[in-house]
Amino acid sequence: MAGIRQVDAPVGRRPWWTQLYVQVLVAITLGALIGHVWPATGEALKPLGDAFIKLVKMIIAPVIFLTVVTGIAGMRDLSKVGGVAGKAFAYFIVVSSFALLVGLVVANVVRPGAGMNIDPASLDPAVVAGYASKSHDMTIVGFLMDIIPSTVAGAFVDGNILQVLFFSIPFGLALAMIGDRGQPALDVLNSVGEAFFRLVAIFMRAAPVGAFGAFAFTVGKYGIESILSLAALVGTFYATSLIFVLVVLGAIAAANGFSILKLIRYLKEELLLVLGTSSSEAALPSLMEKMERAGAAKPVVGLVVPTGYSFNLDGTNIYMTLAALFIAQAVGIDLSLQEQLLLLAVAMLSSKGAAGVTGAGFITLAATLQVVPSVPVAGMALILGVDRFMSECRALTNFIGNAVATLVVSRWEGQLDRERLAEVLAGRPAPVAAPPVEADAD
Repeated sequence: MAGIRQVDAPVGRRPWWTQLYVQVLVAITLGALIGHVWPATGEALKPLGDAFIKLVKMIIAPVIFLTVVTGIAGMRDLSKVGGVAGKAFAYFIVVSSFALLVGLVVANVVRPGAGMNIDPASLDPAVVAGYASKSHDMTIVGFLMDIIPSTVAGAFVDGNILQVLFFSIPFGLALAMIGDRGQPALDVLNSVGEAFFRLVAIFMRAAPVGAFGAFAFTVGKYGIESILSLAALVGTFYATSLIFVLVVLGAIAAANGFSILKLIRYLKEELLLVLGTSSSEAALPSLMEKMERAGAAKPVVGLVVPTGYSFNLDGTNIYMTLAALFIAQAVGIDLSLQEQLLLLAVAMLSSKGAAGVTGAGFITLAATLQVVPSVPVAGMALILGVDRFMSECRALTNFIGNAVATLVVSRWEGQLDRERLAEVLAGRPAPVAAPPVEADAD
């Protein structure tokens, strides 16, 4: 199977200060320090973070297109495409639903909003009016219609991941169907793909600058003190997400033959980048490259990672049920079991409409609360000040969840090179190019 060549770092150990994850960690620390000591300066550094995220978003659409098309066109058995998609969506539905349930259970047990005794009449609806208005557009029908681009070029111009995927899959199938006549085009796309992944590596060198600016702005704008005022909610959310990653995703990983801790170590550079920018999209191209380097088949990577960014939002789902019950508890509203189950069902559907929306978690929460009238939407004003800090945890959890999903679905398809995965997760450098894997021992 033809594939985009992956270029790895030299085998020799580089000095620690040249490691990207070290540079990003230092940048985050400096950004937090500047934002805390000189808040105005921290806010003024926001363009650095915004510029880096725009830089990465600029290449996400072509990276997805090239990976999906070359992966599908290089498959000898096109019936496998449907199998990959079916197994991926089954995984997304089960794990995402469980994430919602975990948030619901933790909120009922810990009750982080209990005792605040907020008068609903004292809340200012205007504070969250902008988010509520955006949530009106997030209907299921509107979401499905938005997957179809108005034009082919429009999907790439707008950078809509699902629209690019919607075009890439049938194009890859069409290229495969014309057989040998499509090989010259496939060779060109593979070469272009190599260039784009090299471009990803170049752009990633600017990650410390982007993380520095984004974190300085966050601390300068909202202040570290803003976390303390709602420490119960923030602490509960972080603890719940950590438990979900280590226990739930850890169990899924162990059942499929790999360690969640080793996977996190393997993705440490990307995770620090996500932490610094509060955006999992900033690390999407790098995640696709690393999953393929770790032994996952390219067609699986090309289908699971982009769709997972819209349909496998574990961190966002935990946040939605936990935050909704926090608001209800803070204003003294006791939700019945039926109302909580309705909240869970609505959240499962509305979370799928959050793809590509800035501040997606907060907007999706507004959409969910509008369908559950027992909880006032104006109550979202209580968590608006700390939502930015929770968005980092949402993005980290979503990112790890999609990495696990990619490896699991690849294994289910019999297209996971387990020896290669074990070597990579053990910290041994992968070969320059991964051989095609058609089946494993299952």
